Amino acid sequence: MNEVFQSLDMVLADAAAHLQRAARDRRSPMHVPVVGTADGDLRMMVLRDCAPDLGLLRFHTDARSAKAGVIADGAPVSVLAFDPEAKLQLRLRGMGRIEQQGPVADAAWAAATPYARRCYLAEAGPGTPADGPCSGLPTEVEGAKPDEAQLLPARDNFAVLLIEPERIDWLYLAHNGHRRAQFARGQDGWQGAWVVP
Repeated sequence: MNEVFQSLDMVLADAAAHLQRAARDRRSPMHVPVVGTADGDLRMMVLRDCAPDLGLLRFHTDARSAKAGVIADGAPVSVLAFDPEAKLQLRLRGMGRIEQQGPVADAAWAAATPYARRCYLAEAGPGTPADGPCSGLPTEVEGAKPDEAQLLPARDNFAVLLIEPERIDWLYLAHNGHRRAQFARGQDGWQGAWVVP
């Protein structure tokens, strides 16, 4: 077994390192984990940020999306990330919330590229019926880099999904025997235990 997985502290540090790398490296296999909401819906979302202590994950979303309505000011959310090369699966559960305004949403909007912000120019919200295949974007920005003036209306549709993980299930797949640990976050931080895979 990998030496890094000999203690629960090392396991938690490894999980944090994987998710922090995923947030800044789009080549990371965990960069686009599966996010689930309480209504049973699943979708893949780009992980934009992960706190070093695994206390907060940030994703971007359209404020008009169904998930934004389901999560709103607070609802259970789950995240599933997998790295096949590292043979590592992470499952996180916690409370999510949507923030459309405020310092976190403003900073995320400011840091996003014009192409990323362009997505929020869609004339109708995600899931709106269409007459045929379409991007939903205005013709003048489809396939083009919009300027700052063109992007102004998009800010009203942009929001962040913030998830505060409360539980982590870590699974390492190994031919000589898998290893699994579970963590719960309390007032004193993360507490972990080894469990049978």
